[in-house]
Amino acid sequence: MYRFSIRGRDRLLLSVFGLLLLGLAVYAYFPGLNGGFLFDDYINLPALGAQGPIDNWPTFWRYITSGTADPTGRPLTLLTFLLDAQDWPAPAFAFKRTALALHLLNGLLLYLLLVRIDTLLRDKPAWVHRLTAMCSAGLWLLHPLLVSTTLYVIQREAMLPATCVLAGLLTWLHGRSKLSRGEIVQGTIWSAAGLAVFTVLGTLAKANGALLPAFALLLDVVIRRRQPISSAPAHAAHRWAMLLLAKIPTAVLCIYLAWVGVHGIAQNAYLSRPWTYGQRLLTEPRVLLDYLGLLWIPRAISSGLFNDHYEVSTSLLHPATTGLALAMLCLLGVTAWKTRRRYPAITLAIGFFFVGQLIESTTLPLELYFEHRNYLPAMLMFYPLGWWLCSRDTQAALKTLLMFALPVGLAMLTHARASLWGNDLQQALIWAQINPNSPRAQANAAQAEMHAGQPEHAVERLQRALKDKPDELQLTFNLIGARCMSGYVPISDLEAARQSMAHAANTGALFSSWLDRMLPVATSAACTNLTTDRLVRIIDAGFENPRLSTPASRQDLFFLKAKIFMADHRISDADEAFRQAIDLQPLPGIALEAAAAMGSAGQPEKGLQILAHYQSVKARSPRPGLGMPQVHQWVLDKQNYWPNEIARLQQTLQADASTDRTRRSHQPAELQDP
Repeated sequence: MYRFSIRGRDRLLLSVFGLLLLGLAVYAYFPGLNGGFLFDDYINLPALGAQGPIDNWPTFWRYITSGTADPTGRPLTLLTFLLDAQDWPAPAFAFKRTALALHLLNGLLLYLLLVRIDTLLRDKPAWVHRLTAMCSAGLWLLHPLLVSTTLYVIQREAMLPATCVLAGLLTWLHGRSKLSRGEIVQGTIWSAAGLAVFTVLGTLAKANGALLPAFALLLDVVIRRRQPISSAPAHAAHRWAMLLLAKIPTAVLCIYLAWVGVHGIAQNAYLSRPWTYGQRLLTEPRVLLDYLGLLWIPRAISSGLFNDHYEVSTSLLHPATTGLALAMLCLLGVTAWKTRRRYPAITLAIGFFFVGQLIESTTLPLELYFEHRNYLPAMLMFYPLGWWLCSRDTQAALKTLLMFALPVGLAMLTHARASLWGNDLQQALIWAQINPNSPRAQANAAQAEMHAGQPEHAVERLQRALKDKPDELQLTFNLIGARCMSGYVPISDLEAARQSMAHAANTGALFSSWLDRMLPVATSAACTNLTTDRLVRIIDAGFENPRLSTPASRQDLFFLKAKIFMADHRISDADEAFRQAIDLQPLPGIALEAAAAMGSAGQPEKGLQILAHYQSVKARSPRPGLGMPQVHQWVLDKQNYWPNEIARLQQTLQADASTDRTRRSHQPAELQDP
């Protein structure tokens, strides 16, 4: 019988265990690959086809620079979407399949990082380091909390920064190891490349990538006693690399976040949120403790994407858990510092979590709570558990059992959650049941019920939700949609929608997409009481809303009003509304869409007049914001894109206008338009 050496046998066993973990991950996530797109997917992914298929370089450069999230526009994330589709609409399966592959890759990179860290932190046989890393990375890989990141297509922008952070830390540790052996040139190059290159790449995926220098500082504090750099020149090179590429970037980031918080509190600013900066800072400790609870007490079902009803902390005593949560976080911070020498795995788990939450869970006025914010921060969370499981000095049988039972248990929970993500209707209904006070959850469930041909259930659901939130835009609008599926909407529901528009903090893409669906219903008289005049009244209520007084908001309202007039064949009113929209912010895209709408309605002369009006006011066009918007504008200018598009449309409209004039000239006088 063939006999393996101990080393060969260990390698084989570790390989089998690793493949088992990867197989469990594929099994756990597979049911969710059949799910559809959700929420922000529909806002961001249509850029894939906004200007036709991306099948040439000019279109590629316009697409890759079109991002508006973060100053960078997140072009690396946009680039990866091209792996799955080059036009829109597109099926969701390819996007989710790529996300699962990326999740598996991140699990592998995390394993490699933990092998290197564990090797530095304790003197054990190589197989112990690898098994510790495999257990720790496997628990993260299989955790059900990460489903809402992996299967939510747009959250690839949360996964890619994690990839860059892991790759950057591995590269930096490789360079640091060389410096510790006195290899100054190579060590400095590898260290600098790890921090500089991957910080840039990570930031181009999402702002969280800018946390790589802070993660490197955390690791450096923990491992410096265990891997000292004794050579004076090498130590100097390391010190300068860390100063320039880790300490200064981290300090700049922290100063910026502090400035945002201080400025926001001083201004007592609410922006478009239902809370102030100070209230956000009081609330986030409770949010972080909730995240930790979800990580350490995993469950098959959670609140999912709906946390708009999360209770805001208005003082340390309201709710009562606010002060306690803040004290608990302080205690965790002290624990991390006190254990950095004796139990460094605990320090890294806590420190990595805190650093990872630095951007999204502090002063920036983002929404309060999202599960996907734990994808990167949780990566070292289970390292202490993996460390303990692979310490074979006591309770060896129990630890061996847990080493297999925990991954299998997590895989089962993840499989259950992924199965829910693979069934759109069931997902919407269960999330609405879990989050009865979330307007988003109830509106989403109502839309799913309407899509399933159950408008009466949607009406009942929305009416219940409106009792507590009578001014909630998404509830009132969806109620009209559900009513009209039965052919009748009460005047009271239309008035409720008007009132909600008068008090809405913002309309986003909600009102525009809703109007696109309901306008044909109104013009065809398919729903009693829903008329174009009543749709105009709803828009007019938006003009009275001081929270919708920005030029961008008012431009949207004028443009939507013009679309209603066009559908109602009120050409002069539509022309005036289009011009008012253009005057607020003379943007070429708005002018082109308005002119094209006139041309499609058989009014090419009006279309040409709208283009001429735009040309007369375009000098007042707003300048693009800093960062990627400026790059995008530069690309458009280099391609002469807007002038070419305007010239092309002008040519079409002129040809149509000429045809109309010729047609009229051949008509009998009594048939010609007056």
